[in-house]
Amino acid sequence: MEATTPDRVPDVAPEKLRRTALGTSDIVFFIVAASAPLTVIAGGVASTYLVTGNAGVPLLFIVLGAILALFVTGYAAMSHHITNAGAFYAYVSLGINKVMGVGTAFIALIAYNTMQVGILGLFGAVFSAFMAQHTSLDWQWYTWVFVAIAVIGMLGWLRVDLNAKVLALFLTAEIIVVAFFDLVVATDPGPQGIVGDQWDPSIAFGAGFGAAICFTMAAFVGFESAAIYGEECKEPRKTVAKATYIALGITSIFYALSAWMLASAAGSDTVINAKALVEGGFTTPDGAAPDPTTILFITLDAQTSTTIADIANLLFCTSLFAASLSFHNAVSRYFFALGRAGVLPRAFGRTNRTGAPYIGSLTQTLIAAVIVFIFWQSDNDPVLQLFTWLTNLGAMGVILLLALASFSVVGYFSRHPHNETAWTSRYAPALAGIALTVVFFFVIGNFNTLITGLPDAPTDDRSIILPAILIGGGILGLIVGAVIKVRRPDVYARIGEMGEEDIERTRTGPT
Repeated sequence: MEATTPDRVPDVAPEKLRRTALGTSDIVFFIVAASAPLTVIAGGVASTYLVTGNAGVPLLFIVLGAILALFVTGYAAMSHHITNAGAFYAYVSLGINKVMGVGTAFIALIAYNTMQVGILGLFGAVFSAFMAQHTSLDWQWYTWVFVAIAVIGMLGWLRVDLNAKVLALFLTAEIIVVAFFDLVVATDPGPQGIVGDQWDPSIAFGAGFGAAICFTMAAFVGFESAAIYGEECKEPRKTVAKATYIALGITSIFYALSAWMLASAAGSDTVINAKALVEGGFTTPDGAAPDPTTILFITLDAQTSTTIADIANLLFCTSLFAASLSFHNAVSRYFFALGRAGVLPRAFGRTNRTGAPYIGSLTQTLIAAVIVFIFWQSDNDPVLQLFTWLTNLGAMGVILLLALASFSVVGYFSRHPHNETAWTSRYAPALAGIALTVVFFFVIGNFNTLITGLPDAPTDDRSIILPAILIGGGILGLIVGAVIKVRRPDVYARIGEMGEEDIERTRTGPT
């Protein structure tokens, strides 16, 4: 048997992901990087204030954090029993039925692909502007996006722990920037000082609540991805649950406090008023329109230095890159799980020498390149169309996945012997499923606001077409699952199941 050394990583079997490659901290980096803290605060939260007119965003982060804590209770219990790179696909397959599991997998592929590609649109816009301002490279947005797609695709072929190290570097830097911004504002707030309006329930649940809850929920997208890496982590029965609890705690509390400081930087009345933002200097480069995404950077420039503001701008770009890389990894592992089971061609279930699901990675890379090419050739705006349309569609899909996974927990534990408590196996996931279903319908009802950025805009055709793509994809998955059940019973039996090694590892744990 060939000896291994730290300098040489042993090859991985062609149908297995790399075992024990990731620890709790690595998975936390994947999870939090997917939600992109600097992007959420500088971009998402700032825009939510203006578009919805709701100043209670910080409180909404806490409320949604509590709902998602209910979800994590059941999710963590399921991770004790199921380890599969397909995550929600496996949970729904074994908790509801396998036809529904295939439908869930198709929804996941649409949701995570659109999130990944949509984020690249914003990356291209902000990075091209940054490079044009600070270097001699005045490339178009799509050029930088294609470069990013190539780099992400290359990383997707490499060891997953190397990807975790890249994300750790970017994530640590952007968290430091946001925390520094919070400290700057806390010691020297804007003209209104630090006020408590953001924590007033009558404001948070008042005007614009429906759209605000949708925008806020989108900020959490990615936190649910720990189970995707279950087959590649150390002690998956413990690591997945621990990483998810840590990530949820970090994001909900950190986002709530940072959203509060963002409003305090410009003024709680200013941040929700377009005219006041223009008067305060938070505008587009030509000064003609309000741009709430400038609040964080202008504040750092005015109260610290231009250099620090420039660093924050650069980290805004790397934040988007890190999020895109994280979603790329999620998509490639869903492709892998479906290929291994035989739902997709078997080639998708293969890995390379580093244990990376390289066919899934290559497929996601091609999907991203094609979609970006289409948007470029049709002269669509990378932010107003590519980013806004696709990330909101992706967020809608993830919310639906969360609801389905919650109900699957109840179904799984009602049919399998276990040592979980009634709270973790029935009540918490049932409450989470109901709450997330309500949030999903809030998103459907406010989707026109989400993609137009205007609460009173006339109905845009895309507010119907985009959700139809998601639901249609799920229906297609149901049809595929039903056909497999009838025509390929051997494949149907493997849907949502694990390889023999994983089954044996799970059997040695809780039952």
